[in-house]
Amino acid sequence: MQQVVFIGLVGLLAQFIDGSLGMAYGATTATLLLAIGLSPALASMITHLSEVGTTVVSAAAHQRFGNVEWRVVGWLGVPGAIGAALGAYALTSLDPALARPWMALFLLAMGAYIVVRYATMRQMQLRLGRRLGGRFLAPLGIVAGFLDAAGGGGWGPLGTSSLLASRRIEPRKAVGTIDTSEFLVASAASAGFLIGMADEPVPWLYVGALLAGGVIAAPFAAWLVRKLHPRLLGTAAGGVIALTNLHTALRALGVGLPVIRTLYVVIGLLWLLLLAWAVLRVRRDRVEAA
Repeated sequence: MQQVVFIGLVGLLAQFIDGSLGMAYGATTATLLLAIGLSPALASMITHLSEVGTTVVSAAAHQRFGNVEWRVVGWLGVPGAIGAALGAYALTSLDPALARPWMALFLLAMGAYIVVRYATMRQMQLRLGRRLGGRFLAPLGIVAGFLDAAGGGGWGPLGTSSLLASRRIEPRKAVGTIDTSEFLVASAASAGFLIGMADEPVPWLYVGALLAGGVIAAPFAAWLVRKLHPRLLGTAAGGVIALTNLHTALRALGVGLPVIRTLYVVIGLLWLLLLAWAVLRVRRDRVEAA
C-alpha cells in the first residue's frame, strides 16, 4: 500500500511539472516504474493509460485559463496519435534504445538554446504574426508521438521545445497546447499497448494511483502557467529539457559518471543563475512599464 501511495505522489508531482512546463510527466513516471522492476513496455503502457485521464483534466484547466491554440492542437495531435500508435508497436516488438541517445543530444542542445534565449533576450520578440503551419507541425507530431510511446516520454520535451524555439506562440500557450494535444497521443499509445500486450495483465492499481495524483495537480499547474511571465516560463522549461537529457546525451558520447556528476552541478548552477537573472529582468521590466 505504501508503494501505491508513493506512486500517487509521484503522479501528482509529475503532472504539476508537466502541466506548468509542458513536459516531464512521462519521463518522471516511466523512470519510477522502471526502477521498481517493470519492463520498459509495461512502464510506458501504465504511464500512457494514466495520461489519458490526466490530460483530459489538464486540457479542461488550460482551456479555462486561455492557454490553448486549438488549430495547433489539431495539426499536432492527429499526427502525434499516429506516431504514438507506431511507437507502441515498436516498443512491444523492437528495441528503441539506439535512437534515444541521439534524441537526447538534440534535446540537450534545444534546452540550452531556449534557456539562453529566454533568460537573456532584451524583449520577448515573439513572431506571433506568423502562424505555425502544418508542414512544421505534422512531422513534429509524428516524431514526438513515436518517441513518446517508444521511449516512455518525449511528447512534452520535443513538442514544447520546438514550439518555444519557433517563437510563433506564447510560452503559456505552447505548454497548454502540448498538454491538450497529448490526450490524443496518450489514447493512441494506450490502445497500441493494450493490443500489443493483450496477454499481459495490466496493474490497474498503479494506473489509478498515477491518475489520482495527476488529476489533483492538473488545475493548479494550469493556473500557474497563466501567472508566470513568459521569460520565466521559457527559462524554466529550457532548463528542465537540458537537465532531463544531460545524462543520456553524455553517456552516448562516452563521458564517465564522475564527469557527468560534475557537469550536472555546474550546469545546474548556471541554470539557477540564469533563472535568477530572468527574475530580475522581469521585475525591472515591470518597474519600467509602470
